[in-house]
Amino acid sequence: MSRLKTITKTRADAPPGFFEAEAAGLRWLAEAHGVRVAEVIGLEPGRIELERVDESRPTAEAARAFGANLARTHSAGADAFGAPPCGWDGPLYIGRREMPAAHEESWGRFYARDRVLPFLEVAERAGTVNERQAADIRAACDLVASGVFDDDEPPARLHGDLWNGNVLWGDGGVVLIDPAAHGGHRETDLAMLALFGCPHLDDVLDGYDRAVPLRDGWRERIPLHQLHPLAVHAAGHGASYGYELHDAARATLALAPA
Repeated sequence: MSRLKTITKTRADAPPGFFEAEAAGLRWLAEAHGVRVAEVIGLEPGRIELERVDESRPTAEAARAFGANLARTHSAGADAFGAPPCGWDGPLYIGRREMPAAHEESWGRFYARDRVLPFLEVAERAGTVNERQAADIRAACDLVASGVFDDDEPPARLHGDLWNGNVLWGDGGVVLIDPAAHGGHRETDLAMLALFGCPHLDDVLDGYDRAVPLRDGWRERIPLHQLHPLAVHAAGHGASYGYELHDAARATLALAPA
C-alpha cells in the first residue's frame, strides 16, 4: 500500500501551542463529519505534518457539495461563543496572531470584545487605523456588544479563517486547512468566504442554504461579520484594510434599528 502523501510545516519561533492549536482545530472540525479537513499525520512543538491534497479545478457541483457540508460542520455546534475546540485548553491563533477564547452566551459581547477590538488596538498602534476611523469602529463594536444582532442560533462550529487560500479543491471535493476553529456565528465563516473571494461562491451559498436555510437578512449583515477578518488584516497588512474595516463599521452602524 502506498504511503499517504504529506506536507510538513515548521516554525522555529513557534509560540507554545501554535501547531498544537491547529491540530486540535482540524480534529474538532473533522469530528463534525461535514467538510473534509486535512488529516494530521504528525505533531510536535514547532512542527506539524499534514495530509497533502492534490488540487483540481473547482466546479459548481463541488461548490454546492462544499456548501452543504459546511452547513453540517457548523451545525455540529460548540460549547459557547468563543469556545475552543473540545479538549483544547491552550491558546488560539488566527494566522500568527493569538486570539482570545471565551465562553459567552451572547454572540455580540464575544464578537466585539474578542474578535474585533483586540486587533483594532494593534492596528491603531501600527497606524493603519486613524483616530477618526477608530471612533466609528468602536461605536460599531458598542452596537454589536449591546446584543442588538444576537439571535436564537446556537454557537456554530466555525473554521474561523475561511478565506479562499484555506479552501483546497481536491479530486474528491473541498478540503479545508489552517483553521482558527472556535464557536461563533455561522454567518462569520460565510462572510469571510465572500470577503476574499471563492470560486463558484453563489453555488456554495446555494448548497449551504438548501442544507440549512440561512436567516432572512443575512446578506445585509455581511459587513458586520467581516469586521473580524478586516480587523485582523488591518493589524498586520496595511492601511487599505483599515479603510475597509472602517467602511464595514459604518455599514454595521447603518443596520441599527430605528
